[in-house]
Amino acid sequence: MNEADSAASVAEFQCNGALLLPGAFREWVITLRDGAEKNFQTPGPRVIRHSTQEREGRFIEDFCNWQRIPEYEDFIRHSPMADIAATLMKSQTVQFFHDHYLHKESGSHVATPWHQDMPYYCIDGYQTVSFWIPLNPVNIAHSLKCVAGSQAWPKLIRPTSWSSNESFYADDSSFMDLPDIDNEAYDIRTWTIEPGDAIAFDFRTIHSANANTEPTVKQTLSFRLLGDDVRYYQRPGRTSPDFPNIGHSDGDRLREDWFPMLVENGDSDERRK
Repeated sequence: MNEADSAASVAEFQCNGALLLPGAFREWVITLRDGAEKNFQTPGPRVIRHSTQEREGRFIEDFCNWQRIPEYEDFIRHSPMADIAATLMKSQTVQFFHDHYLHKESGSHVATPWHQDMPYYCIDGYQTVSFWIPLNPVNIAHSLKCVAGSQAWPKLIRPTSWSSNESFYADDSSFMDLPDIDNEAYDIRTWTIEPGDAIAFDFRTIHSANANTEPTVKQTLSFRLLGDDVRYYQRPGRTSPDFPNIGHSDGDRLREDWFPMLVENGDSDERRK
């Protein structure tokens, strides 16, 4: 982003909680595709298989594989992602949280429902950003959908299990119910996307995606990053992804052996060496 684009992008991100970054990672598409193929062929221990039969169209997602897939680590440490994150979050530091791979085949008939990411995580704070990076062209009907301004709502949305719709935590009084997003007058943002583009969105932004009804496989990578004010927060139950034996108490900065620091004091030069 040049200086003019940066100012406009920061304003849009801070106001709406989401924006399109055209061509931000165009030079990294081949690297990310190679990494995604390795992820698909050899899933990690956190893999979730929503639909497993090839004839029905598989929908698979997997988390936290950067330490075993060199292409992911290369992208995390050497692409412009961390610098863009620092700018959008207005943060002097950028810490990596986790990667997320999604594989949706035609006919999987499984949509990603409206939700916020933050309630499922073992963290709390306001300086956060996810980069949603499709590895195939995506039309409006199958793109990520974001509710503009929802990152600033006074309460988080109650997290639920997508398969059963049951509340994720026993004590959920601090959350609000999910409104009827599709049938009420919300400002929903969505974009046509080409490989190399990305959607950046806040962890508190309500978002969803439709099932894949096209004849081609849809592969998407998300990378999630944290800013200055984000700290560990013990949720009243398991988190997704879960980090057993993390060894933290509320208010701790996340351990850097699991969650590497990419930018410190506004300077990312060290990570590029």
